[in-house]
Amino acid sequence: MRIPNIPGFDQQALEKYFKNTGWLMLAKVGVMLVKSIVTTFALSNYLNSGQFGILNYPMTIVTFSTAIAALGLDGFITRELLSSPQKSNTYLGTAFIMRVMAGLVTLPLVYLAYHVIDANSVKPLQTPFRYVFIVAFVAIVQSVNIIDSFFQSKIQGKYIMYVQLTGNILSTLTKLIFILLKLPLVWFVYSLLLDAVFVAVSYIFIYQSKGNNIFQWRFDKGVAIHLLKHSWPLAFSAVLGTIYMKIDQGMIGSYLNIDQLGIYSNVANLSESYYFIPVTVVTSVFPAIMHARNTDKDRYYKRLQNLYDLMVVLSLGAAIILSFGSTFIFHSFLKKEYWPGAPVLSVYVWAGVFSFLGTASGQYLIAEGYTRLAMVRTGAGAIVNIVLNIFWIPKYGIIGAAYATLIAYAVAAFFILFIPKTRGQGVQMLKSLFLFSLFQKAFNR
Repeated sequence: MRIPNIPGFDQQALEKYFKNTGWLMLAKVGVMLVKSIVTTFALSNYLNSGQFGILNYPMTIVTFSTAIAALGLDGFITRELLSSPQKSNTYLGTAFIMRVMAGLVTLPLVYLAYHVIDANSVKPLQTPFRYVFIVAFVAIVQSVNIIDSFFQSKIQGKYIMYVQLTGNILSTLTKLIFILLKLPLVWFVYSLLLDAVFVAVSYIFIYQSKGNNIFQWRFDKGVAIHLLKHSWPLAFSAVLGTIYMKIDQGMIGSYLNIDQLGIYSNVANLSESYYFIPVTVVTSVFPAIMHARNTDKDRYYKRLQNLYDLMVVLSLGAAIILSFGSTFIFHSFLKKEYWPGAPVLSVYVWAGVFSFLGTASGQYLIAEGYTRLAMVRTGAGAIVNIVLNIFWIPKYGIIGAAYATLIAYAVAAFFILFIPKTRGQGVQMLKSLFLFSLFQKAFNR
């Protein structure tokens, strides 16, 4: 199938990079459907809202530990492998060991975080620590996922598709079997860890089957120092990112009843079910954008503008559908106890517009070497989210958390407007957000 011509991108480049995007999209659409049908609907209807809140709380804490354990290496390793493919065994081996060690370090941090939160919560945490500790091992298991960077550097998205589909089919079947057997909640807690295991095993299998060998990976201390030196801002940024993306759920668990967390978690799952789209598209076209940066600056900025336009079109479409269809979705597919989530979804879903733009502009910051600025803007979003949640969750409940998330995402995305060297990109994003750029293209044809 021929890819349609898009102004600002070479047709040959589109054919190459969007072919990779197509594979990635197919995999991620499968993931979205699986999560929406099984996790958001089937599992929610099997568990009551309180149980669903207890099940989701461990990931609220563990998301921070997995961000720490990743060390910001994934995207950076992809870039290094693009430059030096002959060193793949050294880069992969070093990154893997670094991530395993970091994952082990996070286990006592998870213990500390849980008990500090429990001691300072308005209400005692209703999720047992053993549930959180079980899920905490995800940070170690996901070390294997560094193989993803190898396939990204080879522009072999189809293998990532195989991994994602295999892992998520196994995950879906596991949860469906647990539901049919009417197993207690703890089994579904273990299934969260099994999700990571399925994906990790799939990565190893496909990597080995393509003539590679993980036993040839080797650790290099010098490479480790080099990776840490350049990736720590990305790692810190990832941690800050999890704060402004997940702190609302953690604070709801501390301020409100656990059933409110269950309802809100359902809203978050629905709202974020399509967040794979910007990551997939941006990852696939990033090599083309980098090539333009090195060869033709005018084309480089045009491609960035086109990317922002695409992000706005995609996110607005999803936001409009979910916002206006929120009541229908909740009343048609979920139990009555989840229905209060409908108005919350109609607010929360608009944060996706800023998330899409933030993902796209994040690649610009990486391309220009502004990794510390990426960290700072994420931190700004995190601070805004925390402060607003402190005041709005006790006063307005879960819809207050949704408004706090929306504002925090907007602040993080457009923080670059306040920095002189990146203000131009902020203006380009505003042109896309208010559809000025799209109207210009339409009238200039």
